[in-house]
Amino acid sequence: MLMKIGYKDKSKFLIHFALILTALFMVIPFIWMLLTSFKTLPEALAVPPKIMPKSFHFKNYKDAVSLLPFFKFYFNTIIVIVIRVVVSTFFAAMAAYGFARIKFPGRDILFMFVLIQMMVPGQIFIIPQYLMVQRLGMLNSISALVFPGIVTAFGTFLLRQFFMGLPDELEEAAVIDGANKWQIFVHVMLPLARSGMISLSIFTALFAWKELMWPLIVNADIEKMPLSAGLAQLIGQFATNYPVLMAGSVLGIIPMIIIFVIFQKQFINGVALSGGK
Repeated sequence: MLMKIGYKDKSKFLIHFALILTALFMVIPFIWMLLTSFKTLPEALAVPPKIMPKSFHFKNYKDAVSLLPFFKFYFNTIIVIVIRVVVSTFFAAMAAYGFARIKFPGRDILFMFVLIQMMVPGQIFIIPQYLMVQRLGMLNSISALVFPGIVTAFGTFLLRQFFMGLPDELEEAAVIDGANKWQIFVHVMLPLARSGMISLSIFTALFAWKELMWPLIVNADIEKMPLSAGLAQLIGQFATNYPVLMAGSVLGIIPMIIIFVIFQKQFINGVALSGGK
């Protein structure tokens, strides 16, 4: 009995040790970024690397704010996130409900095309999306940033799993009460798929916040760029002031950290539910 207890304690210790070690590896880049934001350029480029700065230089943050219109970046990013979350979640919910609960010819074939979009790299769609944005006259605008995110194959797949897990009796009862398909979708199915929609909203917001390549392709005006693409302007062609770049990166992640702290419970539940589905 004692041997069994010791074995269990040893296994638990090894598991916790591995988890703590993994967490440290994940936190070290963030700590290094934070410390580098207070260094001078020679300290940031020193070999061997210097972990702690001799003195904390807050001038890097002042330089980052003066070089870039951060408040404009924040505004553009928030607008993109809000529009993408609302529009893509609603469109994905409608498509998912159709694929999950409505029987029509070719349903499985059409859904197969949705799955194919998830299996191929997103870079494949950049040229067609760019041509569409160009012909619609949306280059160098916030609309160009929103355009690729108004529909999402991942969101359609995720919410379809939620709708398929709902009992058929709910829909049958609504039909008996005289509800049509739209009324069933809005008043019965959407409230029951709330957890799935929260999960999708979280993922959509994260993807929009860190998106880099697409904004750099469709927007040349720095005033129309989101935060991630705007920070890329601090990277020089021949030399980069890394302390200023790290200071800008710290300023860029502060809003997302605040959002995570406020909605930590919903974030964890959403990720857990999406993983379970």
